[in-house]
Amino acid sequence: MSFDGITSMRAALTAGQVTSASLVLDSLERIEATQSTLNAFRCVRAEAALAEAEDADRRIAAGETLPLLGVPVAVKDDTDVAGLPTRFGCAGDIPPAASDGEAVRRLRAAGAVVVGKTNSCELGQWPFTEGPAFGATRNPWNHGHTPGGSSGGSAAAVAAGLVPAALGSDGAGSIRIPAAWTHLVGIKPQRGRVSVHPYTDCFEGLTVNGPLARTVADAALLLDAAAGPHRSESQGPAPIDASAAARREPGRLRIALAWRSPFTATHNPLHPGIRRAVTELAEALARLGHTVEEARPRYGLIGLSFLPRATAGIAAYADRHPDPSLLDPRTRSATRTGRRLGGRLLRAARAREAHQHRRIGALFATYDVLLAPTTAAPPPRIGAFDALPAWRTDLTMAAACPYAWPWNVLGWPGVNVPAGFTPDGLPAGAQLLGPAGSEERLISLAAQLEADRKWYERTPPAAGR
Repeated sequence: MSFDGITSMRAALTAGQVTSASLVLDSLERIEATQSTLNAFRCVRAEAALAEAEDADRRIAAGETLPLLGVPVAVKDDTDVAGLPTRFGCAGDIPPAASDGEAVRRLRAAGAVVVGKTNSCELGQWPFTEGPAFGATRNPWNHGHTPGGSSGGSAAAVAAGLVPAALGSDGAGSIRIPAAWTHLVGIKPQRGRVSVHPYTDCFEGLTVNGPLARTVADAALLLDAAAGPHRSESQGPAPIDASAAARREPGRLRIALAWRSPFTATHNPLHPGIRRAVTELAEALARLGHTVEEARPRYGLIGLSFLPRATAGIAAYADRHPDPSLLDPRTRSATRTGRRLGGRLLRAARAREAHQHRRIGALFATYDVLLAPTTAAPPPRIGAFDALPAWRTDLTMAAACPYAWPWNVLGWPGVNVPAGFTPDGLPAGAQLLGPAGSEERLISLAAQLEADRKWYERTPPAAGR
């Protein structure tokens, strides 16, 4: 059942055609078989996951029904799982977490079996998943390329069929970018939709947790299971039913197609293969009855708000590390920048958000959805960022990935959908973006596109090897 999704696994479990123990064992065996090539996981809970699967089988036999009961899933290694260290891509002796983070607690409450934690680049900073602490995580579509980052381990695990879905996090595109580069659906929810507890206001409000899956229905189901606040948190945005949205027609929508990226002080030409793929996606939307027009969001100098928040977040995480000398020199550079830009500049950056909502949100007086490329470039080769100094790393990744991060500043939702492939077979993605609380509309539109384009039928040629 390598490429079966959550929905089909649940149906097979309910019908007694398969056991949770067999699904989890199959997942663990595929993780082990591919660890030397894909290197998707930082740690695996083999013994505990099998025990939990056997318990799930007893509960299913007793007639218990839960949305994810007995289904294996993975979570990114920036999220606490009781008894495992939350290394977040770092080297060093990190103590194990005493309890599950709220999103993991909710997944378990829905019956999911967490098989392990997936690799992330150090403190989630970069759109590649490589580092001296764990090596390089590789793209199932081409092992010479990165799956993206920072949720690259989760994306590689799902794209290769090691698990049907996984939890990632997105602070500058870290769900949407690896989803684009591995042919997956990746949902960045509205800020506050999925709790980040025991952390608060992750990366100064930039970072949210969300799902990666091969289908919209599976991503929506994982989002529904993980969503909701910790008991110590305020309620957050109004609840949604993502799964229902995935079964609902979106109606005829006005869609703005934005080729222009926000200002990044870099040269970021759009790769012709990605332009072609996104153009074909826009043509499919028009064929489905939507109005698609080119438009230019008024981004302004939104990067001036992003940089203080991102680097302050890196500094806060770096300060928690028991031995900061083990961190990448680029991390230490970002930490110094974060401390310099803290205080008044950081407060000013946070205060600008309401104005940015009004300026950029004016687009949605005319349009319902914004369509844009997820990245400007295909996935880079493994090692492309090795030995680059901090400033070169920042410029290179900004040129490759200029489109995703403004929606983190705004805190608004976005969905990456597979757009196709470049001529040399590397995946490309497109973002469906909306204003606050628009997840259901975006998910409905993504599901309509999926029914038309059937992207889930194509699987990586290198998967499982």
